[in-house]
Amino acid sequence: MFRYLTVPVTPFEQNCSIVWCDETLDAAVIDPGGDLPLLQREIDRLGLNLQAIWLTHAHIDHAGGAGQLARESRLPIVGPHEGDQFWIDGLPKQSQMFGFPPAESFKPTRWLHDGDTVQIGHCTLQVRHCPGHTPGHVVFFEPTTRRAFVGDVLFAGSIGRTDFPGGDYQTLINSITQRLWPMGNDVVFIPGHGPESTFGDERATNPFVGGT
Repeated sequence: MFRYLTVPVTPFEQNCSIVWCDETLDAAVIDPGGDLPLLQREIDRLGLNLQAIWLTHAHIDHAGGAGQLARESRLPIVGPHEGDQFWIDGLPKQSQMFGFPPAESFKPTRWLHDGDTVQIGHCTLQVRHCPGHTPGHVVFFEPTTRRAFVGDVLFAGSIGRTDFPGGDYQTLINSITQRLWPMGNDVVFIPGHGPESTFGDERATNPFVGGT
């Protein structure tokens, strides 16, 4: 069965998620933006075998620790879509701008595209390309538990910013309404920041995409 634990990291309180198969205890970490010792303690506490790093997008608070973790633990970096390569290339500069520990640029082991899947143990997650916040943003959806890890596409009561380079408001709205809503109103989503919610609740109450 699919399991997950959300661990806020970095001064931006970014929701890094440790995801695993409870039969094999194989795990991946989604968006290790920083605080790697904290993440390692949680992985050790759970007795997991970390196999991969999955990225929704390449902003510093989501990807700042990915290069170091991949290098030190010899892990593949999976995602995001190649539209975010310029953000990956700029990670060292991003870390300086926002006062983060030095971040390493990298080339992902595998780029992700709409309709791809990723697997951990016996659990398979679906990938959706959801640009707008960044050009290469992707979302991970686990259909059996109805959980979606949406990065900074959608939040409880809000949506991702579109004023960064490569962002576009209408593209983001289209990603939400055309790629997320069809998954179903019952889907619980884990955003990049803040509390979980459901697509149904956001369709009913979110001031940016309510009623869509």
